[in-house]
Amino acid sequence: MEYDPALAALLAQPWSNNVCRGYVIYAMENCGFSAGDIRRVVAELYEVFDCRGLEEAEAHFLDSPY
Repeated sequence: MEYDPALAALLAQPWSNNVCRGYVIYAMENCGFSAGDIRRVVAELYEVFDCRGLEEAEAHFLDSPY
């Protein structure tokens, strides 16, 4: 595999489940979701992060209509 500086830069950035939750909150706020709906989704993310692996989540995204 050849060295990819763009990929290396992405991999060097800190990542956590809380970063992902923050992105989801931003997106939901920008789309006008209610505070209650945002709370429900963030709570569900805690469950999903505990039950699903990274590869499984990526495959689900790639296979989704979204």
